[in-house]
Amino acid sequence: MSRIGKELIVMPAGVTAKFENDTLTVTGPKGTLTRYVNNVIKVNIDGQNLSFEIAKETPDANAKHGLYRALAHNMVVGVSEGFKKTLLINGVGYKASVNGNKLVMNLGFSHQVEVAIPEGIQVVCPNATEVQISGYDKQKVGQFASNIKDIRPVEPYHGYGIRYSDQVVIRKVGKTAGKGKK
Repeated sequence: MSRIGKELIVMPAGVTAKFENDTLTVTGPKGTLTRYVNNVIKVNIDGQNLSFEIAKETPDANAKHGLYRALAHNMVVGVSEGFKKTLLINGVGYKASVNGNKLVMNLGFSHQVEVAIPEGIQVVCPNATEVQISGYDKQKVGQFASNIKDIRPVEPYHGYGIRYSDQVVIRKVGKTAGKGKK
């Protein structure tokens, strides 16, 4: 039995869960999330407690036990508190702003980069070099942040590019030959 799968999920006030036809639905103040649950796993809802147990022993049942418990926990946290990622932009003339339903960025290309903001995600730019992405679906928030980050990855010599706020960039030393040494 999975150690993560055994843990009980206590839903905060205002969050409800429903399980029928192999689909788990979690509703809260921020929205509603649904997820398919494999029939190898049994979902138990007891008041404000949500638990998972293995219904059929299969070779991958233990892994799915922990997986679906973790996914359900992310659903409960998402509809009650939400998730947030912060990106930092570093470079000469690099900046970002939100224009309607698009994130517009100047990233040193010959053109502006415009990215459409998906439904269910909020994007805020507190200043020109910071982008805050928030929403109630952890997967959507993380994927959107990753897609933006991949537009201009951080280069190791000057640190120019887009990175997560908690990401550590290992800088490389530039050339030293030919600078007045004989």
